[in-house]
Amino acid sequence: MSGPSLPFGVHRTRVEWIDTDAAGIYHNTSVVRFAEAAEAALMRERGLLDYFAVAPRVRYEVQFEAPLRFGEEIEARVELVRLGRSSMTFGFEVWRAARAGCPRQRAARGSYVTAHVPDKQTGNSAPWPSGWRQALAAKTHTDGRTEPSRIPRS
Repeated sequence: MSGPSLPFGVHRTRVEWIDTDAAGIYHNTSVVRFAEAAEAALMRERGLLDYFAVAPRVRYEVQFEAPLRFGEEIEARVELVRLGRSSMTFGFEVWRAARAGCPRQRAARGSYVTAHVPDKQTGNSAPWPSGWRQALAAKTHTDGRTEPSRIPRS
């Protein structure tokens, strides 16, 4: 596949003991951390290091499809699906890696919305900076090339 894609970030890790309950099955909150780690990878790749300080989550939805257990390898992928004036919508999936006798399996999927809130005193949203919009609008090809993107806007 050589065509461009929407901006995305990937995070690979293992389910650690801290991610689980006493039975060794992941807490539902672990999915949030895995997705946000993939989002952080995207923002680092695009040079948007100050993003998290001004982008609180305003909506979050997840569907849990399969358990993850202590020690399993996982991959979380986040994709920017909509860039609004002062909000962004991300889609995400968390996958358990294939292992002996078990194929790769999706454990969770969902979406969330962040808002640009640069002024913590007022808590009002504001338009995303134009440089951030440009950084996020570049599509990435599998060969590493980037080109301007047409992320759906509102």
